[in-house]
Amino acid sequence: MLNISNNKVATNIDLKSFKSGKEIFSKQYHKGFKRFLLFFSIILLIITFLPWTQNISSNGFVTTLKPDQRPQTLQSQIPGRIEQWYVQEGDFVKKGDTILRISEVKSEYFDEKLAERTDNQLTAKSSSVEAYKNKVIALNNQISALQQERNLKLEQAKNKVIQAQLKVKSDSIDLEAEKIKANIANIQYNRAVKLQQEGLKSVKDVEDIGNKLQEANAKLISQQNKFLSTKNEALNSVLSIATIEATYQDKLAKSKSDLFTAQSSGLNTEVEVSKLETDLVNYKKRSSLLYVTAPQDGQINKAIKSGIGETFKEGEQLVNIMPSNYELAIEIYVNPIDLPLIHIGEKVRVQFDGWPAIVFSGWPNSSYGTYGSKIVAIENFISDNGKYRVLLSPDTNDVKWPDAIRVGSGARTIALLENVPIGFEIWRQINSFPPNFYQPKNKNESSKKK
Repeated sequence: MLNISNNKVATNIDLKSFKSGKEIFSKQYHKGFKRFLLFFSIILLIITFLPWTQNISSNGFVTTLKPDQRPQTLQSQIPGRIEQWYVQEGDFVKKGDTILRISEVKSEYFDEKLAERTDNQLTAKSSSVEAYKNKVIALNNQISALQQERNLKLEQAKNKVIQAQLKVKSDSIDLEAEKIKANIANIQYNRAVKLQQEGLKSVKDVEDIGNKLQEANAKLISQQNKFLSTKNEALNSVLSIATIEATYQDKLAKSKSDLFTAQSSGLNTEVEVSKLETDLVNYKKRSSLLYVTAPQDGQINKAIKSGIGETFKEGEQLVNIMPSNYELAIEIYVNPIDLPLIHIGEKVRVQFDGWPAIVFSGWPNSSYGTYGSKIVAIENFISDNGKYRVLLSPDTNDVKWPDAIRVGSGARTIALLENVPIGFEIWRQINSFPPNFYQPKNKNESSKKK
């Protein structure tokens, strides 16, 4: 009955006299409620003292432990045009299998016999190098021959100089002898003239002696002429030495000039040969790049470039491949405030997307459907999302990860820290305090030993 009137029924009628009134107003409901509150408070108090494992939760995704085991895209080192596909999406390929064939799009590589023709040019240039080397050898021999010939000519000229000098000495002696003879003939002639004047010599005798005087003077003049001619020959022989030096110096200079020209041309040809060798290797390597092959065993995930006749630039992605052999890992990101609590080698619980799990983050032993992992790497530089990247690998001492997990699937991780009472954890969460500064036991023991 609603108590909406100012006239109180209870003042006029005793409600406890009725059976229903006795049933309602005689019971003490507050006693049971107090017992319930007391029991609930005791249980709540006990719960606040139960152990709770502090943890750091994070979301991540499945990846691979090694960089070369992650999905990769294949590119072409040269621009080209797709000519033929040898695989389709989902095919399994082995290392070295041909995935597609491309063709050249640059006009300077259109010639299919470019490498062969370059090889022919290389052979011709190599022959030119050999020819220049032979020419250098021939010129060196020619220079040696000219030097030997010059030495012989100089020796011969020096001998002629000595001979001429000796002949000059001999002619000078003969000249002195002729002078003496001419003086004697002149004395005899003068004596004969005096004797003839005195009548002691006949005219005929004087004439004979005068004839001898003339002959002596003629021989003297002839010997003087011969002496001068011999001196002139000696001077000419000395002059011939300088002439030989100048002549052979000119010949040697010309031969050396030809030698240096041949050496320079040979070196230039060697440079051209080296360039042709490089071009030949590049052409052969470029020919091998016309076939895009698998770098390792794996499965073709997606053809990024498709169709026949489609062109692309160098470095453009052509096809995506997933390696067949890989070690799974999990990549997560933690907040900077939690980074000091994360250490390499610590264990982390993992829940994979699509796998049923019952998770009690504070009671990891009571959780179901989680798997063990351990921290193997912590990035030292913050990522673009403002967090630090952490890499986890499977814990070999725990339950093996499901075989059906694939790279790229999602995962939720729980990094276990220090055990604290539940009451303390509730108080920490209400005040938004960070977890207790945590150091692993092994690390503390090693620091104490140090």
